[in-house]
Amino acid sequence: MARVTPAEALARTDAVLLDVREPEAWADGHAPGALSVPLAALEAGAPLPSAAEGRPVVAICRSGRRSRDAAALLTARGVDVVDVLGGMRAWAEAGLPVVAEAGAGRDR
Repeated sequence: MARVTPAEALARTDAVLLDVREPEAWADGHAPGALSVPLAALEAGAPLPSAAEGRPVVAICRSGRRSRDAAALLTARGVDVVDVLGGMRAWAEAGLPVVAEAGAGRDR
């Protein structure tokens, strides 16, 4: 399975960035334009958002473990998917943009 750096993920303008963390972590900070579908929902059979249909997917989580699992699951469904090495931690460390929901205050 293919993996990309945060900078490579940001450069994938053809792809949908899919954040597979739980809603609380999403609210604490996510990449601009990312879509939120928790890994547990994907494991339960949830479909991808309509904005992701027919497009490549870049999966991201906090550290890279859940996104790797999500990428494997989505690959088995026939989705063109890669995951982000180091997840949102590496994304933030690379100085890439992060959007936090109003009122969120937990650590990422």
